[in-house]
Amino acid sequence: MTGRYSDQDVEHYDRPRRRTRPRTKERPTYDDAEDGVVVTVDRGRFTLLVDDRTVLAMKARPLGRKGVVVGDRVRVVGDTSGADGALARIVEVVERSTTLRRTADDDDPVERVIVANADQLVVVTALADPEPQPRLIDRALVAAYDAGMQPLLCLTKSDLADPETLLTTYRSLGVPWVITRKGGDLTELRERLRGRTSVLLGSSGVGKSTLVNALIPDAGRDVGVVNAVTGRGRHTSTSAYLLEIPELDAWIVDTPGIRSFGLAHVQPERLIEAFPDLDEMTEDCPRGCTHGDDEPECGLDEAVRKGEADPVRVESFRRLLAARSEPAY
Repeated sequence: MTGRYSDQDVEHYDRPRRRTRPRTKERPTYDDAEDGVVVTVDRGRFTLLVDDRTVLAMKARPLGRKGVVVGDRVRVVGDTSGADGALARIVEVVERSTTLRRTADDDDPVERVIVANADQLVVVTALADPEPQPRLIDRALVAAYDAGMQPLLCLTKSDLADPETLLTTYRSLGVPWVITRKGGDLTELRERLRGRTSVLLGSSGVGKSTLVNALIPDAGRDVGVVNAVTGRGRHTSTSAYLLEIPELDAWIVDTPGIRSFGLAHVQPERLIEAFPDLDEMTEDCPRGCTHGDDEPECGLDEAVRKGEADPVRVESFRRLLAARSEPAY
């Protein structure tokens, strides 16, 4: 015997068991949940539009690491009154129709969803001040095609430079475009936005927030200026924000200015599918063909030789394909 306890006492000792709730596979049905859409995200808090109310919400624990982004359609419970201090809970994210993604750079395996459930990507680029960045435009187009979204080029500041120089680069791709200037008529742009959910994407200083304020006068989006030395704009929008244009039955998402757009997630076969006329010409390509200009037996080259494909369109497609492997900046 050692101390107060014998070896026999120790042998028959049963550790008290912690009381736990019986586990169940049943999950709450949330029959009383309301439908909402995510307007913006700020440090783990989500601003939702529920009917005609603006509601602040957090993500429910059962959702775990599932991301919730601007444009997501969600189911929400709790205090959805929209009163000061009220906080609801997002309990379900409805399946997305589209997801616009990017990676931080081309070597980053982590995809970041920018916006969900949008059907049009408006690539906003200034014709001057700052100068156009064709490589960034190409990458944005690749992301749009990969997401199954319709691209639209919006060329701003047409009073400073001739748009034709840039348009010749993209005309063969069949990408639609609109041309604007500060204080100018936005009728054509409005018609392109009508009935759609559109994401405005572009570098800082190209005029996204100016367009938003012109389309929605009470939006109050901050407008920045371009640095005369670097030629770059100052970030004025700090987070993506979903806004409604009721008279057009449309929504637009204003996004922060971008300086890089990684495409590590995009596969060549996904990109070629966005060009059905070219895709059908690659049916006899060898397995693993990327359809680039360095492929020795690519069907696109054969189609060009036979006069069945527009060589300018093929060259433009391959430029987009090459944008995937060029350094993000």
